[in-house]
Amino acid sequence: MTTSQLETAEVNLYYTVRGSGPMLLILQGGAGNADGSEALANELSSDFTVVTYDRRGLSRSTPIRAERYEILTHADDAARLISALSGQPAFVFGSSLGALIGVELVARYPDLIRLLIAHEPGLYALLEGAERDEALRGHIEALETFRREGMPAAMKLMWARSGVDPNDREAEVTAPSVSTADPKAMEQHFANLRHFLTCDVPAVTRYQPDGAALTSAKSKIVPAIGRATSSSALPYRCTVALAGVLHRTLVEFPGGHTAFMLRPKAVAQTIRELIRREAC
Repeated sequence: MTTSQLETAEVNLYYTVRGSGPMLLILQGGAGNADGSEALANELSSDFTVVTYDRRGLSRSTPIRAERYEILTHADDAARLISALSGQPAFVFGSSLGALIGVELVARYPDLIRLLIAHEPGLYALLEGAERDEALRGHIEALETFRREGMPAAMKLMWARSGVDPNDREAEVTAPSVSTADPKAMEQHFANLRHFLTCDVPAVTRYQPDGAALTSAKSKIVPAIGRATSSSALPYRCTVALAGVLHRTLVEFPGGHTAFMLRPKAVAQTIRELIRREAC
């Protein structure tokens, strides 16, 4: 594995590269940085040149200051990485917030994308009526919980709304935890969570996808849902809505909302099979 920084006038992005073959960019969800996808990236590196990175504001990327971002901002950053690291269109796997970024990426930069696997994107704008109101209220409640009770309570609430089960994991995967023996790592992790809640979560609630651009790029988008994700959970309903807009069949993945971390072997195999089937 190699690490580097993509330096631009606007932002510096820390990224990792491992493996060989066509480029596969992993768009991490939540407050995870490049390290959060390490197990999945390692599994896929025998077939692809796998790129992971710290989104702007997280860990080793800049700017760190809290400022208003839009989903488009993150999509522009992902496009910068693909353009800098690959002379060909890239495969992209995104989960949760990463899938939402992927949707904007393929809508705005279709020529850079060979195939996007969008795993449970929070596309609240595609919900209607009471469902959409419920989703927006949930995000507002999470932000109010963060301000009132702190980060652990807010993240617990968001995980519950997404149907995350930390016990649904492969045998060699340890249960996720906010604690660590390294004080600096703990400090950085909480800084990432704070940035996610104050900058990225509001951007999700504001996001309005370009329906015409998505329809134009529908052959490049695979909407994916976790087999263990409840049909009542918001990620499930959002993904169903995306599949309806695209007139595409939902693809099932092993595990639930965070399966890319908790079931990396099974998720990697599903990604390989999908790419072989969809990209040929």
